Amino acid sequence: MVHSAKRVALRRLVLAATASLFALTSSADACTRFVYENTKSDLYVGRTLDWMEDPGTDLWAFPKGMSRTGGIDSASIAWVSKHSSVTSSFYGIATIDGMNDAGLVANMLYLAEADYGTDAKKDKPSLSVGAWLQYALDNFATVDEAVTALESEPFRIVAPTLPSGDVAGAHLALTDKSGDNAIFEYIDGKLVIHHSRDARTMTNSPSYDQQLAINAYWEGVGGTNMLPGTYRASDRFVRATYNLKQTPNYDTQKESLAATVSMARTISVPVGIKDPKLPNIASTMWRTVSDIGAKRYYFDSVYSPEIFWVDFDKLAFGSTDKALKLSLADNPYLAGEVSAKFVETAPFAWLH
Repeated sequence: MVHSAKRVALRRLVLAATASLFALTSSADACTRFVYENTKSDLYVGRTLDWMEDPGTDLWAFPKGMSRTGGIDSASIAWVSKHSSVTSSFYGIATIDGMNDAGLVANMLYLAEADYGTDAKKDKPSLSVGAWLQYALDNFATVDEAVTALESEPFRIVAPTLPSGDVAGAHLALTDKSGDNAIFEYIDGKLVIHHSRDARTMTNSPSYDQQLAINAYWEGVGGTNMLPGTYRASDRFVRATYNLKQTPNYDTQKESLAATVSMARTISVPVGIKDPKLPNIASTMWRTVSDIGAKRYYFDSVYSPEIFWVDFDKLAFGSTDKALKLSLADNPYLAGEVSAKFVETAPFAWLH
């Protein structure tokens, strides 16, 4: 009877969460992130970027020692970066993915339920949501450092409308070289932090706690019997979690990278997929893999037949007031290690 009651409660939660997903009207509710670990405890963080149009992504390398601000107004928070980083930009106004020289990986995914409670935090310095991920990479070496610093909410996040017309709602996932993970969400104006080594999968709506409950239901069903197969975020969360558990823990870097890339591609949404009844489904534009041990950042565009990557040790930073940029305009065909193709460029301004 107890197990039956739990099953009913989980089923009700699944139905409620599914109903909330149908109610969403955003056209950008997408992306998947997961953390793979091999037998040597080497970590690979894979993610997909799903969006309804080309967001004009470029690769950027930012040096340590760079003076930064939150980008909103004269009351924005200011800092000097303690770490260099390699990142992926979004519309040239935000950093949404990347890794720093300490092996901290950050992934920012869309979250329709995000509510930063900005109006109630006027006494705090401002930070553009476009700079949120970069702030973490610039300032922290470990997840524990980030949790300790960010749980006090040293800034208020400001989220103006994106160029696509969507609200800039997002949640942030961090992974460090020890395998520690944390997911940061602002729900009903309050910061919620899920700090656990087990927080290895993240998609989008609903909030992370509800995703876990939905996944618990499907684990009871059993993945060998049936898995939810739509492109909705909750279904992708279940499949990504199942694939992560079923994929072998390989020994070599080559096999581990192959496993991570394979899982990212498996969870992707094909180019051109649209459903007028479900505008929150969008095609995968690109995928990344952060190889923490090798300090290597891989980029896999759906418009290119090859994967390319950046080795941190091969980047040649110049002055601390300039960044390095690899333009991906027109989706060029690139392959292999590409650090020599970066060009010194002034950093872009944050979404404001």
